Amino acid sequence: MARIRRISLKSKKYVPVSGTSPGSVQLYEGALEPKITVYSFKEEEFHSVNIKSYKEIEIEIESKKDFNYWIDIRGIGDLKLLEYLKTKFSINQLVMEDITDCRQRPKLDEYSDFIFTVSRNMYVNKDLEIENEQVSFILLPHILISFQESYSLTFDPVIHRLEGGKGNIRTGETSYLLYALLDIIVDNYFTLIYKLGDELETIEQLLYRKADKALMFQTQNIKREMIMIRRAAWPERDKINDLIRSESRLITKTTKTFLRDTYDHCMQIIDLVETYKELTTSLIDMNLSLISHRMNEIMKVLTIISSIFIPLTFIAGIYGMNFAKQDPETGELLHNNMPELYMEHGYIYTILGMLLIAIIQMIFFWRKGWLNKS
Repeated sequence: MARIRRISLKSKKYVPVSGTSPGSVQLYEGALEPKITVYSFKEEEFHSVNIKSYKEIEIEIESKKDFNYWIDIRGIGDLKLLEYLKTKFSINQLVMEDITDCRQRPKLDEYSDFIFTVSRNMYVNKDLEIENEQVSFILLPHILISFQESYSLTFDPVIHRLEGGKGNIRTGETSYLLYALLDIIVDNYFTLIYKLGDELETIEQLLYRKADKALMFQTQNIKREMIMIRRAAWPERDKINDLIRSESRLITKTTKTFLRDTYDHCMQIIDLVETYKELTTSLIDMNLSLISHRMNEIMKVLTIISSIFIPLTFIAGIYGMNFAKQDPETGELLHNNMPELYMEHGYIYTILGMLLIAIIQMIFFWRKGWLNKS
């Protein structure tokens, strides 16, 4: 028997502090301590260094000239690190606020010296919960800084490509690296949608066997998850389109060519989400129809049973009135008061008559097709 994976949405609550001035950096409760890795690369070389203190970032960058750098930060629970990056790379204070406010929708902001972009990274964790985390990128000349909420290994495939040095991953500069990371995030949408699609197929198979309100609730949860993916995919598509049309010198023509492929993937994701969202609606409607049909079948059986016993109850009620045939005081015979009460074998005749009525009714219902299982 098919089983549902029961993928659920992991709930997160970010409580903003009201009344703060624009640009105020507020770390949400539970923000993780950052794990920092600096990747230095050029066409023939690749280096990876785990940084224990943000002060080592500048040392690592200064020690390798003519390299491209990717500063990978997982966890944003360190205000000193954020302040250092803001000062070191002259990052706008509003950008730092958006990095720590993890409720941002995918977007692109262009500044004179850097590009800031936000994506929503969604994937299924080991507990079959959908993680919906914010990933922020700051693109500078020859430097890319990424910020993740969690310690997820989403970008490991890109790291392996950097280590291997095949393709454009090293020669395409940091804008191509940004494309590769965005492409990984978009590909995760496909993986998540296909998993939810498999769950919908399982629900559909189970519905054909027996409708159940638990299946309807699960389908509704999937519909909500599809809506969440759509809320991320639409602005992600617009952001990719803005990157393609950007005139910033930080984004090369080669990168724009590959970004068009990511844009096409976003369009496919949106189409898939709309298709599966319609399927969830159809499954909910089918579930309600099957439950209603089953209820109608139950009501039909009860109605047939009631219809059989109504005339029998009527007969029993008449002979249960017990009107006397003879007046007990005068001894006068009352000819119109149930002479059948004193008829020999009257009880048997009455039972046989009631059974005959029930049989006639059953034949009538059968010929009408009411007894057929539909």
